[in-house]
This record gives sequence, structure tokens and C-alpha cells, in this order.
Amino acid sequence: MCRDIQPLVKPVNPAFPLDESLYCPEPEEIAFFKRQTNIQDEVALKTHIIDVQKEAYKVAPYACIRGFEFMHPNISKLHIYDRILKRGSEGAILLDIGSCLGIDVRKAIDDGFPANNIIASDIEEAFSELGRKLFKSSSEPCYFISGDVFDPAFLSVTWPASSVPEDVMPDIQTLRSLNNLRGRVGVIHISKVFQSFDEEKQLELARALGGLLSCEPGSVICGNHAIALEKGIVHLTVLGVDITYFCHSVESWTTLWDGVVFEQGQVMVETRTSTVDVGGIGFCLLHWSVTRL
Repeated sequence: MCRDIQPLVKPVNPAFPLDESLYCPEPEEIAFFKRQTNIQDEVALKTHIIDVQKEAYKVAPYACIRGFEFMHPNISKLHIYDRILKRGSEGAILLDIGSCLGIDVRKAIDDGFPANNIIASDIEEAFSELGRKLFKSSSEPCYFISGDVFDPAFLSVTWPASSVPEDVMPDIQTLRSLNNLRGRVGVIHISKVFQSFDEEKQLELARALGGLLSCEPGSVICGNHAIALEKGIVHLTVLGVDITYFCHSVESWTTLWDGVVFEQGQVMVETRTSTVDVGGIGFCLLHWSVTRL
């Protein structure tokens, strides 16, 4: 069987079966969920998380849901996390693209980033309610806005900012479009999203995010996603299904930002790599940041 699909975040139809053996959170993640949910018994906590996982998988059968990736913070594992928190103390806006069930925004808030300066966004509006159910909260920890990053009315491609906007900063609690944030965002986090798209769409998304980023030195776009040794199409077989998807290499990803999205020398690109298992699938993961100079 062959499907031209992306295995990490794009829905697979029919969905691969859920597998509770993939539930293997780290001790610090268990401690975080205990604080957030106030469920102290680990058996009860696991049951609660699996119940929400089943609901989320019906909404969007992503491999990151199947593999409990929604439990693992991405932003706090980045090499620039201390810099991100510092930007928060300076009043920067944090935009989390592909926020899923909200683990990264909640982790950032837990570590001191001001909640009123955080915006979470995902194409799946249902993730907002499911995130509240997962963390047993009655309200969002920050502002959530659903939308398609390839819908120009929601997020369009524009040139990177060359100056600080002179008009009044919009109230982020009433945003209906990310376009209102052009040149104003101090931190953009986007993990396990880019590998969902082909090369052309990855460039389009990168250009659109580059237009949102503030030109102030230290402003940063960061995240992680699957990477290949050489830029091109990757082929995998998962549970008997042949899967193909596009991956950049470290070198092509660096060039994409420093020289294509931004003029060469405007940004500093930093990268790290690791090997991870997502839902029983092994990947080389790129942890990256693009910082305005």
C-alpha cells in the first residue's frame, strides 16, 4: 500500500490503531501534568490522558497524537529557551503555531513567560477545548486563535520588517487574523509542523512567519521538525504502509532562512540534531532557531 502522506502531523486515513505502550512520559513531564491537572495518582493521570488522547485522535488522527507527543514540551528543550524567557520579561509577544493541545504555551507560562503576551494558534479549533480538558482547566491559559496558515486572510506572505511599526499595537485578545501582527512578534515557536508540507509550502510558510517577526535584535523564530541528511523526499514504511514526505537538510534549512526569507546576514541560524521516536517511528529531529541581528 502506498500513500503520499506526511506521518507526523497530517491525518492518516484510515488511522493507525492507538497503542498505549507508546505512553512513556519523562519524570519531569509527569510532575508537570500533576501540577497542571491536580491529579496526583499516576495511574489515574495516565487513564485521564489516554481518555483525552482517544477524543483528540477522533478529531485529528495525527501520529503526534498517537505517539503522545502532545505531552512532551518542545519549546523548553530548545537551546535558546533561556533567551525566550528573557524576551518574555522584556514584553515580547510569543506566538505558538501548531499549538496542538497547548503543552508548550502552558510550559512557557509555568516558567514565567507572561500569559497575556502569548498567542496559541492551530488549524484544529477543537484542540482548544481538548487542551482545557487535558489540563482540567476551565479557560484558556492564553489567547487561542484557530486558522489556516495558508489562508492569506489569516496569514499572508510579506517582506520581513525593516522598522518597528508606528501604529498602535492591536489588542491580541481580539485578534481574528495573524496579519495584524506583522513586524510585532518577538518569539515565534513552531514545532513538528514544517515537515507536513512540500518544499514550496514550507517556503511559503517560512516567508509568512518571517513577515510577522519583529526586526528588533534578539527576535526569534524557532522550533523542531524532521530533517534528512540530504534535502529531498524521504520514504518510510510504517505498519505496512509506504509513506513519503519532503525534508530539508541542515544546510538547505539554514540557507532557506539566511539568504532566502531574510537577506543574508540579517539573521543568525543555529541548529542542533537528535534522534527521536514518534509513535513508533524513528526520526532525525532538527532543533533550530533564526534570530534577528
